[in-house]
Amino acid sequence: MSAGSRRNIFLFPLGTVLFPGGLLPLKIFEQRYLEMTKACLRDNLPFGVCLIREGREVGVPAAPQSIGCLATIEQWDMPTTGMFHLLARGSERFRIVETTVAPNGLISGDVEIMSPAESCSPDPDALALLQRVIEQVGTENFPQPLKLGDGVWVAYRIAEIMNFPMPFKQRVLEMDTVSGVFTELKNSIKTNT
Repeated sequence: MSAGSRRNIFLFPLGTVLFPGGLLPLKIFEQRYLEMTKACLRDNLPFGVCLIREGREVGVPAAPQSIGCLATIEQWDMPTTGMFHLLARGSERFRIVETTVAPNGLISGDVEIMSPAESCSPDPDALALLQRVIEQVGTENFPQPLKLGDGVWVAYRIAEIMNFPMPFKQRVLEMDTVSGVFTELKNSIKTNT
């Protein structure tokens, strides 16, 4: 989808941030999200992952942050009736224009696709840190293919693996330039060490 285009999608507020290119394993068991999953699989549709702004993952519909990431189901399994195991991959960032809550509690939203974050060469310190982590835990634990020359990919992977607070990760998702992302990452790493 091109930046600025609009579409209506299901929204899945979670206690985590999904970044473009990132992988998100999910266990789906609530009826509203089972219905969402079935519709997405049937019609080959993405859904939107948003960090929870207010509320909880289970029960009453949570209020999502206004910026999230589209998620496409890459793998799925139904180990028991009433539960899906999914592996979703993040793609484009989006901004919520308007939301609707169905009687079953499933949130859908009219969203506008955002432009990708502006890329540049990765910060050398950030790249070195990510390469050390990849060597320690293995390339199979990172989205493939590895894009170590892509500053945005490197910044998002560092934001995923570091134990940053979720509001910080949300700010990284919202940033439009890699230089801003690396500055924030360096400041946060200095603050938390």
